[in-house]
Amino acid sequence: EWYALVRAIELKEADASTSIHLVTVGGADAEPIIRKALALGGDEAIRINIEPTDPYQVAAAIAEVAKAGGYDLILTGKETIDYNNGAVGGMLAELLDMPYIALATNLQVAGSTATVKREIEGGEETAEVSLPVVLSCQKGMAEARIPNMRGIMAARTKPLKVVDSSAETLTEVAAFGLPPAKAGVKLVSPDQVEELVRMLHEEARVI
Repeated sequence: EWYALVRAIELKEADASTSIHLVTVGGADAEPIIRKALALGGDEAIRINIEPTDPYQVAAAIAEVAKAGGYDLILTGKETIDYNNGAVGGMLAELLDMPYIALATNLQVAGSTATVKREIEGGEETAEVSLPVVLSCQKGMAEARIPNMRGIMAARTKPLKVVDSSAETLTEVAAFGLPPAKAGVKLVSPDQVEELVRMLHEEARVI
């Protein structure tokens, strides 16, 4: 999300009419991160007060806010840090009936058109799309920034609205488990050639 936020700030610096709204889904423990994002340059924030259990619930909750906001450009992160899901951006775009480009590394906006670049195997893909659009962003979209003291002070008074959501989950986690343990390593001394051959034949079954 930080790459997305910094790129949004850069767009605002180029066009003062731009307004940046931050939306997150989660409990009150997320508010320090929201304040940091406001200190970087966000104008206001909305925290959707649910503890999500799957990507669809996150996307549906954000979609409720986005539909009311009428946004031209929606930038998301690459994936969540808890389950490494990269599904929210695509689901959000579908719920909003907007085009979607995943894993963007460069964004330029001119009028109502966005030019987006993303890495693909063996090269780079460039796409032009009319706004509104949803993009998920990754490293390369913007350089990291650190909030300055002025931004930190200003963030204390910027609006942070808490809303509820009726979004429901669509998936249920049946179980968590560890991957199967790998076979142990057996060491054979150089003078035990016969034993090595036996192990390769009877245990490893490779000869």
